[in-house]
Formats: sequence, C-alpha cells, structure tokens
Amino acid sequence: MKYGKVIGLGNTATVYGWEEGKVIKLFYQGYPKEAVEREFHNAKAIRNMDFSKPKAYEIIFLEKRMGIIYDRVDGESLLDWVMRTGEVQECAVYMANLHKAIIKNKISNVPNYKEFLKCNIVNSPSTNLKKQEEVLQILDKLIDGNTLCHGDFHPGNILISDGHTIVIDFMNVCHEDFLYDVARTVFLVEYTPVPIEVGDREMLLGFKKTLAELYLMQMNVTREMIQDYLAVIIAARVGECPEE
Repeated sequence: MKYGKVIGLGNTATVYGWEEGKVIKLFYQGYPKEAVEREFHNAKAIRNMDFSKPKAYEIIFLEKRMGIIYDRVDGESLLDWVMRTGEVQECAVYMANLHKAIIKNKISNVPNYKEFLKCNIVNSPSTNLKKQEEVLQILDKLIDGNTLCHGDFHPGNILISDGHTIVIDFMNVCHEDFLYDVARTVFLVEYTPVPIEVGDREMLLGFKKTLAELYLMQMNVTREMIQDYLAVIIAARVGECPEE
C-alpha cells in the first residue's frame, strides 16, 4: 500500500497518512531495527491504559524502511499552540493534567529508567571518571518503583484539538518513580538548548523557564524534590545527545 501526504516530521521518522483513520510512522532508512521494535513494544504495553494516546497496530516494511501503523490523531502540537497563543499558564495545566493521568498507571514490562541513564552516563565522552562515579552513586540511591514514565514528555510530544490533549512518541517509555518523569520533563522544557539562529533567544529562554516553573506548580513538585534526578539526567544527556 502507498502512503499518503505528510502528517508530521520528526528527528527519526516522517508520519504519513495511511488507510482511513490510520497513519504510518515511517522511520528513516538505517534507523536501528531494535529501536523501532522497542517503540512498538512500548506502545503495545500501554495500549489499554487510561490516558489519551494513539494505539499501535503493527510494524511493516516499506521501501526498505520500517514503519509502525498508529491511529490517526488530528490537531496541532501543544508547542505550536502555546507559541501561537502565548497561553503559558494554560499550557502548563494541559501538560500537568495529561501527565497526572499517565503516572497513575503501573507497569513492569518496559525498561527501567536507571538502565537508560546508566548506559548514557557510562557512554558519555567525558573523561572525568571521578565525576562519573559520583553521578552513578546518586543514580543508585534514587527511588525504585513501577510507575509508568513516558520518558519524553514535553509540549512537542503532545497534540491538542478542541481543548483535548493526547500524548505521542513512546520510544523512551520506562518505569520507576514518577519524579524521574517530572524531572525529565523539566529538563526537556527548560534545559535543552535554544538554536543560535533564533531571533529573541533571551525571551525564549525566559519562556522555557516560566513554563517549567508553572508545570512544576501544577504537578505539586518542588525543585528540591527533583534536584538529584536533574543532576543525573543532565550528566546522562551528554551520552544520549552528544551533539547538543
């Protein structure tokens, strides 16, 4: 079957229209087979949980590329919505309400977030072994648990239509304590770099910090509660995304 028009573009895949009510997330040629299979497994593992998300149906091969068939979801990204409307407070409310619905769920048949972080810390190009060991000790002391964590929860992975939000992208789904997922969201919202070519960088940096603060307030979580998680996440990011 031939895919339809482009629905969305990402760093790892392009989403195309498929048969009625479906899309295909078609990964770029050469993208690791294991990563596609992991996303599909994660999407199937959370399929019947009570929060808004597209369901995954099957993996297919098309033009030497791997793809996952998902339900079609119409709407704009929450990131585009907040940049268009300027409603930062409302964006934080949308984020927190959806995130609270996600972390109500328990799961065990997906990766442990500590494994993900440890792998990226160990594979970091940093040569400061003492600092690396200190971070690994902090990681080891963090709380264990079986709470569902999205692992990549930020406005770019939330779609909104008529006030209804839905989460997408399940590559980094994992389990442990919910504070990991809150800290990961704060990191992705506030700490990821702003491209140099962006016009008003200072305004955007302030916007990112404000959104993170409002989101934390809505989640009823303080900076102190996530400071150790953030320290580990920041250290692991060097191994996860060395080009940042």
